[in-house]
Amino acid sequence: MGITGLAKLIADIAPNAIKENEIKNHFGRKIAIDASMSLYQFLIAVRSEGAQLTSADGETTSHIMGTFYRTIRLLDNGIKPVYVFDGKPPKMKSSELEKRADKRQEAQKALEKAEELGNTTEIDKFSKRLVKVTSTHTNECKELLKLMGVPYVEAPCEAEAQCAAMVKAGIVYATATEDMDALTFGSPVLLRHMTFSEARKMPIQEFQLDTVLESIEMTKNEFIDLCILLGCDYCNSIKGIGPKKAIELIRQYRSLENILENLDTKKYQVPEDWPFKEARRLFIEPEITEPSTLELKWVDPDEEGLVKFLCGNRGFSEERVRNGAKKLLKSRSGTTQGRLDSFFSISSTPNKRKVEEAKSAANANKKSKKGNTARRGRPK
Repeated sequence: MGITGLAKLIADIAPNAIKENEIKNHFGRKIAIDASMSLYQFLIAVRSEGAQLTSADGETTSHIMGTFYRTIRLLDNGIKPVYVFDGKPPKMKSSELEKRADKRQEAQKALEKAEELGNTTEIDKFSKRLVKVTSTHTNECKELLKLMGVPYVEAPCEAEAQCAAMVKAGIVYATATEDMDALTFGSPVLLRHMTFSEARKMPIQEFQLDTVLESIEMTKNEFIDLCILLGCDYCNSIKGIGPKKAIELIRQYRSLENILENLDTKKYQVPEDWPFKEARRLFIEPEITEPSTLELKWVDPDEEGLVKFLCGNRGFSEERVRNGAKKLLKSRSGTTQGRLDSFFSISSTPNKRKVEEAKSAANANKKSKKGNTARRGRPK
């Protein structure tokens, strides 16, 4: 779920914090991809045509196909992806997971009813609600990525938290996910729609956390409290408080503790024993693997291994798989020009404004040196 309504709220009150680009604009960058979200997108995208994307045994292969071809496209565009997989969910997320299970049960009943009536629109809608990324899906994609020569990371807990830590450490440029809580975990840059199919024709949205905080005039901790108030995966929100009221309260009282002291509890219903402090702690101090210990290596693909894995039982075209392997190898062997911003110090927050400031300072320094040389040449 992420953070309820956060993307729209930022678009409304801090539109300058969002930039829209084509995939080619991220040439030369390393991107941490929320793997579970990516797999979910691939499974959802073809759910209504799932029968066309199965193995000989009837097992779904759309997540494999999506990962294979989208990863090739990313590498073709000079992007180095690293997939980050979820670990064990925190205990505080159990309530949210139970809600999702209940919704799937409701969707299953609605699907059965739609099938009885032959309502294809409803069948498609409720079929998508039943999609779930399983351990089989993730294990198959891990094996595929190994054969493709693309690194992946197994997070101890939340993938978004691990991605955010990697961006903050400067080993990747951004977190690619649809879940806005990557910003709540502190990812300096968030990319949405990075793994969407070309058919969706949606530009990649880039959210800059520093610009968000500057525009809404909040500290990181105040922003985290805002996200909890909007609604997160770790605890229920306060009934009756929507996005507009949430930001109004945070701006006025600056913390959830102060809000609770001044809130009209007759009008707004606070959940009993509301664990907002524990939720806040999970966002500030999530369980992650220290980024400096991660070894990210992009290596040559195993063409024969890919053919064996994808063809035969899984039904992929051998010619297309071999062509894909050649593209992977080409992206490895081809020399690429580094991005201009890599020459500047932007390890924790890749910010275009900082790059421009650095270039301006360099140009000013050159002019100053020229001026000094000219003056030294003049007669006294």
